[in-house]
Amino acid sequence: MRLFVAVVPPVEIVEHLAEFVEPRREYPDEDVRWAADENWHITLAFLGDVPEYKTDDLADGLERVAGRQKPFDLWLGGAGAFPGVADARVLWTGVRDESDALPHLAMTARSAANKAGVTVDGRKFTPHVTLARLRRPMDVVRWVRIFDTYQGPTWTADSIQLISSRLGEGPSHGAAYDTVGEWGFSGGERLFS
Repeated sequence: MRLFVAVVPPVEIVEHLAEFVEPRREYPDEDVRWAADENWHITLAFLGDVPEYKTDDLADGLERVAGRQKPFDLWLGGAGAFPGVADARVLWTGVRDESDALPHLAMTARSAANKAGVTVDGRKFTPHVTLARLRRPMDVVRWVRIFDTYQGPTWTADSIQLISSRLGEGPSHGAAYDTVGEWGFSGGERLFS
């Protein structure tokens, strides 16, 4: 099962960002594949293919992580690209976290996965929401300037989710996501499993 750990923005935050993104999706560019609104999330740890026998230990570890985390405020704003603006493959909006809780949460989620025997993608954590993937590397300075003007409302992050990803089965042949487990902060209440 292909898995990742994420914070998922609430519906009203997704709708706010979607209002800003929607007019840009109408710009014809066959090299830009816009991410589906319902797939927007902040990846804390990408785990790749995880054997079924490791998922219980992983879930237990994530429950402990959530139990030690207090809710914190976030907002979406700004823009960027991976690996860079001149040769982008991914266009994103940033995640602002004045408390610096998000990097700590990513570190503890990654640690919980490692303790469960799950290998975590080693890329540096950069909090973001992917807006589009590009079919070929391209200069996206124009897009970054447009999305850099976006500033969303503040919301309180209060849970983490373990999400499965099925490539090619979602909207426009993208990934389909299913929440496997969700744990609330401060008390580790298991919300869904």
